[in-house]
Amino acid sequence: MTYSFPGFWRRLVSLLYEFLILLAIIFIASFIFHLIFRDADAFYFIPLYQFYLLVVMGYYFIWFWTHGGQTLAMQTWKMRVVTVDGNLLSKRKAITRYLIAVIGILCFGVGIIWAFIDRDHQYLHDRLAGTRIIKVDS
Repeated sequence: MTYSFPGFWRRLVSLLYEFLILLAIIFIASFIFHLIFRDADAFYFIPLYQFYLLVVMGYYFIWFWTHGGQTLAMQTWKMRVVTVDGNLLSKRKAITRYLIAVIGILCFGVGIIWAFIDRDHQYLHDRLAGTRIIKVDS
């Protein structure tokens, strides 16, 4: 089965839009976390807080990727993440994609920069997880 792939600018603008959505999610999640754990000076606070945010963001992405293949930003920019066979992602594949993406972004964004040298202009986490982003024709 053949698909059309979104261009670089569409994916870049979608990433920026995704960032704004994540900012709102992190703000709300942080508010809830700080209501529960009021002692920000505790030795366990920062690592627990970082892990909590990683889980919250992961839940956002994994849920959307496994329920239709589109986050809110991807719906707006008419893109979908699928397996290389064109199927929806399983939870295992979505978790794998998320964790590889986090590692790639934490390594100075190499996972995103990879799209410049990839022959199909895929992100590194898509290449390694066996997924791809396709354009949704409506």
